[in-house]
Amino acid sequence: MAKYIEIANTLRTSISNHEYKNNDPFPDQQALSKKFSTSRMTIQKALNILKTEGLIYSKQGSGTFVSSNADLIEQTDLEINQYIGTTDLFGKTHKINSKIIKFTIRYPDKSEQNALRLSKKDLIYDITRLRIVDEEPYVLEYTKMPVKVIPGISDDILKKSIYHYIKSDLNLKIGSAFRKIRADKPNLFDKKFLNCKNEDPILEITQTAFLNSDIPFEFSRVRYRYDKGNMVVFVKSSFER
Repeated sequence: MAKYIEIANTLRTSISNHEYKNNDPFPDQQALSKKFSTSRMTIQKALNILKTEGLIYSKQGSGTFVSSNADLIEQTDLEINQYIGTTDLFGKTHKINSKIIKFTIRYPDKSEQNALRLSKKDLIYDITRLRIVDEEPYVLEYTKMPVKVIPGISDDILKKSIYHYIKSDLNLKIGSAFRKIRADKPNLFDKKFLNCKNEDPILEITQTAFLNSDIPFEFSRVRYRYDKGNMVVFVKSSFER
């Protein structure tokens, strides 16, 4: 994981743990550079992530401050445009495990060809995983990836972090994602693996993800039980006040 992302994750956790109070001054770049033994440029990139998430803001001539709504964010909340995996979200403070339910290589169907820009002769990984946090089922992941774009995926990688493998081992950079979010009723898999009752709602997120080269590398569907998945969005008016 890039250094600035690690720092942003650490600072985000500090804010969610109320180590920095709403509207309080936030440490400046020089202090954070010294604390994390890194350059001010790296710190600036980390702070830009937190600003994008609405956790901090800068006031000209006064410095950087914790946002007044920062206490609304919990560690389990994902910003709707945030790109972070379960391991990155929880890995430093919780025990993460993966149960591989399905792992095969096959040819894509029509919808998968369209989403991943593949021909019918291109191979894809067909992966179903249950992600477990502190011995509790957290999310069911249904993932399709092109073999030619993300080569070398194995059981060992699936038991850890696919994103870490993509970024650290393959040296690929994740760019953007198109996401669709909806509510659903639990199916048999949800009941079996997420311990859902018949009346428990499901949060489902479908996405197509792209490398920074604009090549699609993931077509996935993830399902959370209603009390495990939270999404937040920050909306800023374009009108001047």
